[in-house]
Amino acid sequence: MEHHKSLQAGGVDELVLDAPAKLNLSLAVLDRRQDGFHEIESLMVPVSVSDRLHVRRAPAGVFSLEVTFAGKIRCKTGQSLAHDVPDDESNLVLRAARLLAERARSDAGLTIRLEKHIPSGAGLGGGSSDAAATFLAAVKLWNLDWSLDQLATLSAELGSDIPWFFAGMAGVVGGRGEQVTPVEGIPAYDVVIACPSVGLSTARVYAACEPDAHRRGQASALALALQGDSLRQALPLMHNSLQQPARNLAPSVDRLLTDMAKHNALHPVLTGSGSACFSLCRTTHEARQLAASLEAAGWPYVVSTRLAPRQG
Repeated sequence: MEHHKSLQAGGVDELVLDAPAKLNLSLAVLDRRQDGFHEIESLMVPVSVSDRLHVRRAPAGVFSLEVTFAGKIRCKTGQSLAHDVPDDESNLVLRAARLLAERARSDAGLTIRLEKHIPSGAGLGGGSSDAAATFLAAVKLWNLDWSLDQLATLSAELGSDIPWFFAGMAGVVGGRGEQVTPVEGIPAYDVVIACPSVGLSTARVYAACEPDAHRRGQASALALALQGDSLRQALPLMHNSLQQPARNLAPSVDRLLTDMAKHNALHPVLTGSGSACFSLCRTTHEARQLAASLEAAGWPYVVSTRLAPRQG
């Protein structure tokens, strides 16, 4: 990242931030590392689906979290998509707040209301995005002189996906997720995201994965194809090394990908370690048709949205 400016904003007591979901337009697991993580290469892009955090400065030592559910997660068949979002110290939001308070030697606290729109256990990065937004809110509310680079480095201690969210835009991600190269010029394609009611354990999916070292460099090639607005060239480069392990571990993921193809999705792919799957679409009309077909087929979470290659 190339962000070095301070994020201070003195005198603010409360902030509302959106925490966007992400898609892995490609994800290659290149190797197993000695530290227990996997070396990956991925083209990650934000989408226009976000959680919302209401964050308020609190007295010293006070850290509280309330989780509510909204949008598609709250629909009658999708309630199970919300069941495993904790509101205790295991949530990355509270862990992020406490970690920053400790490292910054701040004596302030935070009260947070997290409005979830992004399904958990879906590979959409909701928990990581929420943590990144918490770091940003805390820096402003506590008036800390911390840069985005410093926050990204600290956040890697909590999760491999979190550093990318500080880029605020599409990027090729390497290492175990902490190496981020921003990518300009990817069009805001329409995209349909669908998710079964079952979530997947990232650790289990990675454990079942065979490394795909020959795919090194494909994320950058995919970025170039998309920058040239060539879906024809891009689609063959959209691959996820975790897709087959996810299909094996969760039959509903296998059914969803099959169903998306049956309803003329261009090239359905798993995002992250699943269980959500997505398809880029050529037009908004095509996206709406695909979403309507998947909803009619009974899938509990279906959203027609757009890539948001640069976050405002």
